[in-house]
Amino acid sequence: MIADALANVPSGVKMHRCLSVDEILRIIACELVGSGLKATAVSLAHCCRSFQGPVLDTLWKTQYRLIPLLKCLPQGVWQEEGEVFTFQRIPTTAEWAGFREYSQRMRGLRLDSSEDPLTPEIFLALQLRTANEPFLPMLEAFECQQAEEEFIPFIPLVLSPRTRSIRISFADDTPSLAVASTISRFPMLCPQLERVIIESLERDSVLTNAVSEMLLACNQDSLQVFEVDSPLTEEAREVVYRLPTMSNLWAVIQGRTLLPPVMLPNLNSIDVEYDGELDWLQAFRGATLEKLESTTFTCKSEQIGDFLGAFASVALTTSAQNSLSAFKFYTSHSWNPKYTTLLPFKQLTELEIEFSCDDGCSSRVDDDVITLLAQAMPKLVSLKLGGEPCREPNDVTVYALITLASRCLHLSELRIHFSGDSLVDMATDAEGVSLTNDEPVVRREDCGLTHLEVGRIHIPPRSAVGVAHSLLQIFPRILKVKYDTPEWKGVARTIEDFRRIGIFVGRAARVGTGGLSGGA
Repeated sequence: MIADALANVPSGVKMHRCLSVDEILRIIACELVGSGLKATAVSLAHCCRSFQGPVLDTLWKTQYRLIPLLKCLPQGVWQEEGEVFTFQRIPTTAEWAGFREYSQRMRGLRLDSSEDPLTPEIFLALQLRTANEPFLPMLEAFECQQAEEEFIPFIPLVLSPRTRSIRISFADDTPSLAVASTISRFPMLCPQLERVIIESLERDSVLTNAVSEMLLACNQDSLQVFEVDSPLTEEAREVVYRLPTMSNLWAVIQGRTLLPPVMLPNLNSIDVEYDGELDWLQAFRGATLEKLESTTFTCKSEQIGDFLGAFASVALTTSAQNSLSAFKFYTSHSWNPKYTTLLPFKQLTELEIEFSCDDGCSSRVDDDVITLLAQAMPKLVSLKLGGEPCREPNDVTVYALITLASRCLHLSELRIHFSGDSLVDMATDAEGVSLTNDEPVVRREDCGLTHLEVGRIHIPPRSAVGVAHSLLQIFPRILKVKYDTPEWKGVARTIEDFRRIGIFVGRAARVGTGGLSGGA
């Protein structure tokens, strides 16, 4: 009858597939667990055998720690004393068969020695019991923080052919040979790898070769994220900069390194660590980067030069000018960057450039620079120029802060070296701060800044109330002030007090010939 009915369906009419009973049960289980009703889901599984599989699958999808899984073995197998979890004996065949009912459902695993104090004996027992079969056959994502030497040989134990994401950081002084032998096995153990993130690697030729071999052996049609803290061999560089599916890349470049022409049409984010030489930048000239949204650069050399200018000259030959939303640069040395070379990148929402003031303040920003940035980048959400603001006098005044509040309405985080004295002057000037006529009105409901980092910026003693008053006029939504001096602690407390008792400084801070004044 069903066949006859299907035969009589008019041509062109689409038949929609109905959900199977198993699919319906899994949807119900997901809804219950997703709504926080885990106990209800478990009760349902106890009452109806058909729900047992879907409920167990759903519950174990949200379980990422190993100890709760091991506790599914009988209590005579394991022992927990204080912060140490260990095995008293190897599970029997029957006990292991019951345990597999749970281990085969686990999709993600996170290991951290500070949270899961597991002894090596546990992994040795698991290795003996699993023999040649995967311990977690359905594992899709593995993450391990601060992997120590005694655990590294057991990393392959928890991986499976279904694992698509690996993220590992290694503890200090971990032997390179142990790390290299494990890394090189990833493609064989996980043939469909999509994400590989490996942090805290030593600079070592053994590791460079192992990482490069691992990359070359990965499925190049599936690899999307490769963020590995290691340089690559020339052969590996020829491959990694031409992967069609690559979306996130972390590159470590040492010395004068020429890269092949970059062809990464799906690249969304790139993080480059380099020694100071900029030859590698030319590989990006004219590259197809329509999807590039985030760039991060870390320079290890004291000789930085005009990196921003070099970057802009290359990036403007690509489509990154229209897609780039985040630009970050880090150095532990002094630097005086030319910020204005970034003005063409008008889509930026994050601009962070961090350098050191330990040998004297190298920040040479002034009101004009901040004004140009604010006018060119109205979408800024986070602006951080320099490291922690220091006590050295500088040329950024209240005028620049008002311009940021006026032009960048979505700005929520700010760290720049500015003059604290100008805030005091603003509070004590009865006529307000007179600015140019063409600046817009700063309205209380429009200024979005909530977090301001001031570090050790100088303000006079006993000026907390005046400084807090000025800040609230400019940034009326400010919630958190990050400081490193007693004077700024007083400012932060005053702002909290104003908010707690409901005092608002003014309806609008107006910029124009009438100055900056608080409305009724």
